[in-house]
Amino acid sequence: MFGMSALELSAAIRAKKLGVAETANAYIGLIEKTNRHFNAFLAVSGEKALAQAENVQAQIDRGETLSPLAGVPIAIKDNISTVGIETTCASRMLGGYIPVFNATVVDRLEKAGMIVVGKLNMDEFAMGSSNETGAFGPVRNPWDTSRVPGGSSGGSAVAVAAGMVPLSLGSDTGGSIRQPCAFCGVTGIKPTYGSVSRHGLVACASSLDQIGPLGKDIDDCAALLSAISGPDAMDGTCTMAEPFAFDHGRPETLEGIRIGLPGNYFDNDINRDVKQAILAAAKEFGAAGASVEEFEMPLTDYMVPTYYAITCAEVSSNLSRYDGLKYGYRSADTNNRTLSDVYRFSRSEGFGPEVKKRIMLGSLVLSSGCYDAYYRKALQVRSLVKNAYDNLFRRFDIILSPVASTTAYRLGENFGESMTAYNEGLYTVSVNLAGLPAVALPCGFDPQGLPIGFQLVGNAFSEGRLVAAARVYQGRTNHHAVKPGTKDPAQP
Repeated sequence: MFGMSALELSAAIRAKKLGVAETANAYIGLIEKTNRHFNAFLAVSGEKALAQAENVQAQIDRGETLSPLAGVPIAIKDNISTVGIETTCASRMLGGYIPVFNATVVDRLEKAGMIVVGKLNMDEFAMGSSNETGAFGPVRNPWDTSRVPGGSSGGSAVAVAAGMVPLSLGSDTGGSIRQPCAFCGVTGIKPTYGSVSRHGLVACASSLDQIGPLGKDIDDCAALLSAISGPDAMDGTCTMAEPFAFDHGRPETLEGIRIGLPGNYFDNDINRDVKQAILAAAKEFGAAGASVEEFEMPLTDYMVPTYYAITCAEVSSNLSRYDGLKYGYRSADTNNRTLSDVYRFSRSEGFGPEVKKRIMLGSLVLSSGCYDAYYRKALQVRSLVKNAYDNLFRRFDIILSPVASTTAYRLGENFGESMTAYNEGLYTVSVNLAGLPAVALPCGFDPQGLPIGFQLVGNAFSEGRLVAAARVYQGRTNHHAVKPGTKDPAQP
């Protein structure tokens, strides 16, 4: 069963070739056996998963019509609320916190008959791009455990890449699904802002965060996105009238599709192997019938500063609720002290260095002396970025670009180097600033055998077109089928 896609696994379960509990038990056993190598899981919900499996099996036995993913085990990033399962955001601040409600996406997974088997490690409060900032240790890349998996959804990518689950959920604020997909050789979708409910997602930057799927291939990811998307009365920013419904057929050509290739993304700062693999992917799209044309991506010097000004401002606001009083971590060194001391000690001890750094930066840009100079100006540039994409999508149907300038680097290599880490978002943050969808796909390997990925970016709510293009690419290539420890047959 471990070699099956999620859709194949569910088909076998619904055909009664496999039992739901049997499948869940097998994956839980694999997680317990292998997680010590990768540190991808923070919690395994074995008892709850098996109870869920019995309910789904009873539905199958009664002949009820179930979703295409019924019976499939799934794991969830630890910033998504789950009843009865600890949700920590990989932070000491929320250690021991067990939610009393499910996130909307979790309710929808359960309605679809999927089996939640655990919670996944991440950068603390989704702040980081290497999965090294969490309070419970770094996640390790299954292609080379001395290297990072990317962040902040590193646990979500590793769980799929290592075969511990067929599918996972992550969240993407500025590339947090796409970069781990590129580093770990898996497929993922960052949906249009407002297509998936954020109710129950612990906020990082509310105007940028979006939950999305990670899986072995685009078909699995599309099926999962269909299950979790759609309107939600609990989230006023969730604007879709209906869930996504993707065509099941696999188009053979991309005739008439116009693909833009941002030439200035391939300047000297990008690794040569990454550049060659992505340009080879662009040629593959051309061979499939698409027209591929280079252009200059505007505003590239402003995207990363704009992103961090807005993100840090929203982080500062969102994380002000963790004060040592209402809930969360409270310092033991606050007896007989002032209220200010309770706040100061609890927040200093409960938050890690990266979170504290972003809170301070956010407080600065929101301060009376800096608001107009930084935050207001960042909002103005954000409007320019959105307008630039609107103009580009009058010329192109899809934009093909890198996700990261390198393959996975070694643990500790960039840790604490803020500017190096922040600049990794050059290719990804503009998608979140504009609220657009993107699909991350593997496209090859470097000489060390590390995966390389790229992204397809579309206009708002154009996920159907992106999924169709990704299906054509994965139908013509085999990079997504290569697992850690094996070799891509396309490589010499």
